[in-house]
Amino acid sequence: MKKLPLGIQSFRKIIENDCVYVDKTQYVYELINSVSYYFLSRPRRFGKSLLLDTIAEVFNGDKELFKGLYIYESNYIFKKHPVIRLDMSNVANDTPEKLERALCNTLQTRINAEGSTISSELPSDLFKNLIEALYNKYGEKVVVLIDEYDKPMLDQLHNVELAEANREIIRGFYGVLKSMDPFLRLTFITGVSKFSKTSVFSGLNNLLDITMVEDYANICGVAVDELSEYFGEYIDSLTNDRGFGNRDDLHSKILEWYDGYSWDGVSRLINPFSLLGFFMKKRFYSFWYASGTPAFLIKLLKEKPSSFLALSDLEISEMSLDLVDIQKMSVAPLLFQTGYLTVDEVKYDPPPAVYKLRMPNHEVREAFNLQLISEFTETDHDFTETAYRRIRESLKNGDLREMLVILKSLFASIPYQLHVNSEAYYHSIFYAIMTVLGFDINAEISVSGGRIDATLEFDDKVYILEFKYKSCPVDASVDEKRELFEKALDKGIDQIESRGYAKKYESSGKKIYQAVFVFIGRDDIELRVR
Repeated sequence: MKKLPLGIQSFRKIIENDCVYVDKTQYVYELINSVSYYFLSRPRRFGKSLLLDTIAEVFNGDKELFKGLYIYESNYIFKKHPVIRLDMSNVANDTPEKLERALCNTLQTRINAEGSTISSELPSDLFKNLIEALYNKYGEKVVVLIDEYDKPMLDQLHNVELAEANREIIRGFYGVLKSMDPFLRLTFITGVSKFSKTSVFSGLNNLLDITMVEDYANICGVAVDELSEYFGEYIDSLTNDRGFGNRDDLHSKILEWYDGYSWDGVSRLINPFSLLGFFMKKRFYSFWYASGTPAFLIKLLKEKPSSFLALSDLEISEMSLDLVDIQKMSVAPLLFQTGYLTVDEVKYDPPPAVYKLRMPNHEVREAFNLQLISEFTETDHDFTETAYRRIRESLKNGDLREMLVILKSLFASIPYQLHVNSEAYYHSIFYAIMTVLGFDINAEISVSGGRIDATLEFDDKVYILEFKYKSCPVDASVDEKRELFEKALDKGIDQIESRGYAKKYESSGKKIYQAVFVFIGRDDIELRVR
């Protein structure tokens, strides 16, 4: 069997060490024979760096390195071109001054290696002069490959002012490229997010964004039909091992855990990092998620907890999906661009296109919700998982009183500084708990009489849930709290009954539980069930 290239982003190293390589050179061939300026957004650890390195090796001119691959058999003439490769994830960005110095140092190192004597304190000047120097030295147009273009902003999203300052620096830096057009053969820029892409590359009006272009939907990642083609031997080696079952069962389980990513609503891609981790460790685990979760996403969800409820069956316009502003960040586009949501379906008629989004697979769904609950309540994962098991058992037995005890312990762990006086805040945490447990919970269900906060449906039971929040003075007496609870509980039950929330399920033959949860503080929760 070929070796597994886990963590290897060098095309040459993969080929020379006889590692598995999913052939993406047909896309490279099409790219370099079409327009000259490209932008691609994909989540972290999804193959962007390897794609850029493959392009770099194509322009290195070593045809034999590609023997057996699509581009080797094509009519492409392998011609050596000078390549500038910039990885912005390795550039310091703690302050605008550090960012400028780091860019200058990176370029100066390359300039010195080429034997040039160019010097400047402005990274944009060094960039411009390096391109011209390489063109003059080698007599061929220059290839510019920029990886993780957005890292100087993403790293500083906790400080909007600093993120904006970094953006201004790289705007001027990337702006050099348009004036260098006569010297450039190809420019390819990748990043995780699209946020600020328009303003960062405002001068590059010929930059083609292929992120959502159907022809390039599978440019990174492992397509479903490639799983057996490239990893069939590994699947066979694990069949009937460690309880994985037969080949078909294992194949289906791999797809359930790691498949589901799509940028056109048709093709489905497997996360390459998690897939390689699975074959290497021989166990199912959230490898991609465990490699790092952007802190700014959790921070944003803490600030806007109600946005979590809107992630179920979310539909968003193409324009909204494409635009993200540093100062007005919206949850859904960021979750999509960073890999926590994916395209389930695209509706083209009437234009503009509308994208239906969902969480891609088991790995993301379980790990993300577990992380969200732990962050909201600041409990550790062991505590949270224990709570999950107890909640599962209480729902199985129809014992909502036992579930109330568990919820009180979870909500009591919410730090005062994170506590939000909002019904949506508690609703969001409850929804996350139920989702990570694997329950088919539906939020904000429209019925003829109104909108149900949430429903949980089982083979023999249906839970209709209503959430109420009441503000309560810190020094309120026990009697005052009881009065608040009783009024809110009465109102909630009356709302469920008067609006006929249960009618939809009366003919199902299932036992119907109508329940109201009332919150007046972190751990002040009461329940009434009918």
